[in-house]
Amino acid sequence: MKPPNLARPFLAHSRHLLAQVYLPRIAACLRELSPEQTWWRPNSASNSVGNLVLHLEGNVRQWIVSGLGGTPDHRVRDLEFSETGPIPPGALIARLRRVVADAERVMSKQNGETLAKSCSIQGFRVTGLRAVFHVAEHFSHHAGQIILLTKSLVGRDLKFTHLAQEKGKIRKPKGLPAL
Repeated sequence: MKPPNLARPFLAHSRHLLAQVYLPRIAACLRELSPEQTWWRPNSASNSVGNLVLHLEGNVRQWIVSGLGGTPDHRVRDLEFSETGPIPPGALIARLRRVVADAERVMSKQNGETLAKSCSIQGFRVTGLRAVFHVAEHFSHHAGQIILLTKSLVGRDLKFTHLAQEKGKIRKPKGLPAL
């Protein structure tokens, strides 16, 4: 029996997480924050929401758009963390939306063969599969930080978690591909 080709559902789920789960939550957080709150840092060892958004933009562009898509990589990672603003929240949302859309286009062209292929990204030798997984995981990690910072700054629940109404009922989120 031939094993199933998991490339298509893996890529569809990765695209779904970036564009329809994490990006909307980050955008909602930025809409809640003033420009000052967007660039506020809890201490010198921490990043602001603005820094985290710039960092996600750079990471997605480097790993997916450049790494898998073949466009030139001009990332200067340190600038993502040294920026202090004032890039307005709306401009940050637009930048993140643009890079996620670019990444979606690149991921839509991938398949099992390209995911198995090795490439060099940020000095690491990785497969396309590892690059996509890294970006989805990385995006999730920093989305959580952005959500926590936003909840701390605005002092309320942002209502991102929706549980099934009935105990034991499993809901399939809208748009989530079957694996």
